Amino acid sequence: MSRKKIIAGNWKMNMTPTEAVQLVETLKPLVVNEDVDVVFCVPAIDIIPVVEACKGTNIQVGAENMYFEDKGAYTGEIAPAMLVDAGVKYVIIGHSERREYFAETDETVNKKVQKAFEYGLTPIICCGESLTQREQGITIDWIRQQIKIAFLNVSAENAAKAVIAYEPIWAIGTGKVATTEQAQEVCCAIRACIAEIYDDATAAAIRIQYGGSVSASSAPELFAQADIDGGLVGGASLKPDFGKIVNYNK
Repeated sequence: MSRKKIIAGNWKMNMTPTEAVQLVETLKPLVVNEDVDVVFCVPAIDIIPVVEACKGTNIQVGAENMYFEDKGAYTGEIAPAMLVDAGVKYVIIGHSERREYFAETDETVNKKVQKAFEYGLTPIICCGESLTQREQGITIDWIRQQIKIAFLNVSAENAAKAVIAYEPIWAIGTGKVATTEQAQEVCCAIRACIAEIYDDATAAAIRIQYGGSVSASSAPELFAQADIDGGLVGGASLKPDFGKIVNYNK
């Protein structure tokens, strides 16, 4: 089964609404590639202007986070229905920065994943190990735990539509990139874990991204791997170079 590559930019806490629209205008002509689903995951305040700026293009818009309740007294949080109404299609869930700075856990990730599917949003579910965990040889065990809890009570039908982003925490924004072999090994283990939880068909359908200092030069080799279906790109998604990453196969 051939899986369409998905390359998503995670803008993190960058770009005012005005700057966001300017960036979209710069990137629009550079990110055209029929072989790739292109997603811009932008700060909440940028979503509405970016959705407007992306109309008529191949770009889908994602959010960087959402809450796991429908609505209510959760000051500062964003409900899934708000994202849907604004035109969002994807939502990043459980990014390592959310886990580290905002106390997200595997359990809250699972609640958000279930809620995203309830509203027809495609979750980009993040997993990844720290440098200590890699040095102690527990990378695969750690990632399997994150995946198994994230997909608790998620149907096979929904799981097949999910996107998983493997991001070694030690490679995010450090300029260090996991070797192609390291990235493929973990993405292969993630697919095997999905096959264990569900079945081979679900594992074959799910798309697994690599993230962590992805660049125009590293993208072609990474994305050629059997189990790597694209990338979740941080810093490079804010520059024209993102076009080269999207067009890695040209």
